[in-house]
Amino acid sequence: MTTIKDILEYFEEFAPVDTAMDFDNCGLLIGSKNKPVSRVLVALDITNEVVDEADRLGAELIISHHPVIFNAIKKLDSSSVPYRLAEKNISAVCMHTNLDLSESFGVNLCLANAVGLKNTRLCKSGECLFIGELDTDIESFAKTVKTNLNCSGLRYTNVKNEIHKVAVSSGAGGSNVESAFYEGGDVLLTGEIKHHEILLANELGISIVDAGHFKTEDIVISPLCRKLSERFGNTGFTKSEVCNDKIKYI
Repeated sequence: MTTIKDILEYFEEFAPVDTAMDFDNCGLLIGSKNKPVSRVLVALDITNEVVDEADRLGAELIISHHPVIFNAIKKLDSSSVPYRLAEKNISAVCMHTNLDLSESFGVNLCLANAVGLKNTRLCKSGECLFIGELDTDIESFAKTVKTNLNCSGLRYTNVKNEIHKVAVSSGAGGSNVESAFYEGGDVLLTGEIKHHEILLANELGISIVDAGHFKTEDIVISPLCRKLSERFGNTGFTKSEVCNDKIKYI
């Protein structure tokens, strides 16, 4: 039977934990690596709703992108997610910036593939910044992102209409505007961008598409389930149905 150790070793082949950024907390955060698992729930975040879902499914492990333990824990309330995971004997493996930065399979590559980019590569000038090729215009690209990421809405600027190179930085990647420009990007696709970063993009003459943190990262979950299922055929990997950011657009 598959153990958590087997799954961790497989992640080392395409998203090694030691490639994560210094501030991060990745790997096995709750549980024992020797624990056998027959059913695994995969989600962007581990919330109380996701814990309940895993419990209903009989999952022994949850694999998430965002770490369930990020900062030092100084107290542990019985209603907290880490406490409830331990209480229900559900382990947690969290693969964050190591999965963002993976050059063979990861969040940004899945995002780039979802919106049709070609020849995507990791940029050395920015954190979690990839760049790919696509010949289109900004409005068509924004519509493609909205459709392919199943967004209820998004924000974009039409500063540069003709698009040939697309910079991609999933989640909170707005800080990569300047790096995207220096890499030759005509547009930056991200999930969060601050007002001053939008103004900088305007000054540099680079368009932005802000599709939301959740939508730009949840895109990795289904492909990750398929990848793990192909490697561990005797273990069931299920994408969470309850994990979402509850954002609505009017």
